[in-house]
Amino acid sequence: MSYSALQQEVRDWLQQRQAILVAHNYQPPEIQDVADFTGDSLGLSLTASQTRARVIVFAGVHFMAETAAIICPDKTVLLPRLDVGCYMADTISAAALRARKAELPGVPVVTYVNSTAAVKAESDICCTSANAVKVVNSLTADRVLMVPDRNLALYTARRTSKEVLYWEGCCDIHDALTAQEVRACRAAHPQAVFIAHPECRPEVLELADVIRSTTGMLQYVREDAAREFIIGTEMGIIHTLTKENPDKRFYSPAAGLLCPDMKRITLEDVINALREMRYRISLPEESRLKALLAVERMLAVPRD
Repeated sequence: MSYSALQQEVRDWLQQRQAILVAHNYQPPEIQDVADFTGDSLGLSLTASQTRARVIVFAGVHFMAETAAIICPDKTVLLPRLDVGCYMADTISAAALRARKAELPGVPVVTYVNSTAAVKAESDICCTSANAVKVVNSLTADRVLMVPDRNLALYTARRTSKEVLYWEGCCDIHDALTAQEVRACRAAHPQAVFIAHPECRPEVLELADVIRSTTGMLQYVREDAAREFIIGTEMGIIHTLTKENPDKRFYSPAAGLLCPDMKRITLEDVINALREMRYRISLPEESRLKALLAVERMLAVPRD
């Protein structure tokens, strides 16, 4: 069956189930194109919470569907596959974080939203890659622990006067991008603006013209006059960038910027999820409320 026929079947099932499909920027093009909303993990959950949909089908990875379940307790959250994990989220557990907190009494924990609900529940406040510096600066403590992404913590530490302790976790896709690969890509495309994600290594970020979250990348490219861009994040976002900016050109600095977990969900998986109402993501209420508090504290930090 063609993609267009499968997409129409997805739309039919979504209507029947009073559901919406949300897709992360890194999802396959055919998933993004049929989704009601595309974006980053937290943004999609917040958007979904404001709709009248009874069911949210989350095309992303497991922690993202958990975030939707945290924020949207009155809706049914479905993850089309269960084998869509996240290397970064798996680098830390709630038990490991509790042990580290015991070693650092009084030090607030700032947890990247790219983490499990159980880890968020052990945290004082959450952050995104876009607001990490503001979140850290909003705290009264002079010392904080950031988990689980080492690179985001190092990026934040360079932009705050506070002492930033970090967990030895990372996104294996972003962390694998090397400065050598970036230099080679820049040499091949000397007119291109290099935009890097904060999850990249410090030596890669030093080469960046611009450092942005995925949502920030989309906004920057829309507004910038440049015609060529090197995109230092998972290459799935290039589909959206090209759709929104057909007169501009985009290059990935490395073939390895491709997350297999983000590419696993198929249109057939989405159809099966809606047909069978699987796989429902639910959380213990006590844990959900603790995680929600950490998210709400983040959302309360003033924006510019």
